[in-house]
Amino acid sequence: MKRPAAVTLKGNPVDLKGRALHVGDMAPDFSLQDNGLGEVTLASSAGKTRIVVTVPSLDTSVCALETKKFNDQAGSLPGVEILVVSMDLPFGQKRWCGSEGVESIKTLSAHRCTDFGNDYGVLISGGPLDRCLARAIFVINPAGKLTYVEYVPEIAEHPAYDAVLAAAKA
Repeated sequence: MKRPAAVTLKGNPVDLKGRALHVGDMAPDFSLQDNGLGEVTLASSAGKTRIVVTVPSLDTSVCALETKKFNDQAGSLPGVEILVVSMDLPFGQKRWCGSEGVESIKTLSAHRCTDFGNDYGVLISGGPLDRCLARAIFVINPAGKLTYVEYVPEIAEHPAYDAVLAAAKA
């Protein structure tokens, strides 16, 4: 799936930095922080299928529901690691996961720099969500190749869950 010509937030255009990724591309490496302040890279889950979910903030209703839905699905996806990435601080992610009972996925923070957002084409530039990440999903096979890419056209809406799960199981 191509990145839409226009990504919006409640109907208002949002400017995304970085190039759009496509199915067949190699997934860019990254260095993110987990909620225990450890470093996580793409290689940290080598040999597994990865679902990388980007969201503006766990403290919004759509992001919270999306993250909980993937947490609930994690048990039915053997050999798949689900990584939810936002600009939220690791401390906030840890608090949120604890209060919501989210234990089957990993939350990762991109707060230290904008490289991840640029490399995955999801960094919001300007407007009320400046420096947050747009809603998108990337399925990466064990060899590091993208097998599914979805840039959600309206940030306030949910992704195509069934398509993501089917791609991860394929």
